[in-house]
Amino acid sequence: MYCYFYKARTRRGRTGFTLVELLVVIVVLAVLAAIVLPKFMNSSRRSREAALRSDLKLLRNAINLFQTDTGLYPLNLSALAATTAPAKGLNSDGTQGDIIAANWHGPYLQEVPNDPVSSAAFNYGTEAPNVGKVTSSATGNGLDGTPYSSW
Repeated sequence: MYCYFYKARTRRGRTGFTLVELLVVIVVLAVLAAIVLPKFMNSSRRSREAALRSDLKLLRNAINLFQTDTGLYPLNLSALAATTAPAKGLNSDGTQGDIIAANWHGPYLQEVPNDPVSSAAFNYGTEAPNVGKVTSSATGNGLDGTPYSSW
């Protein structure tokens, strides 16, 4: 059955999209991009900061275990990865003391990592009142606005 009314409303051989249809699609894509792009803009910096927090926690736990076992803090961070007991350690006032090898249960780390933000060695306190404190060597502030040195 032939319907003349239906035939009159077809586009009669035209193909493609109108300018309005194309503009609507472009606007929708622009809105989606504006929503998604900020999520990925700082992803590498966020991952470095997460690695920094993880490494600081790892180092602080290793220092705490070293201090609990020996009663002294390591002379430097490399003592945490030593395969034999170091001869000396630090008291809380920064003076050196002898480590009893039988009390040492290391190594406490396989290797001492570098600061993932600055790519340099971590700062390690060897003088009172900061003996045994490890902090980031990076300058500046994290994405949360706090200085890296305060982490």
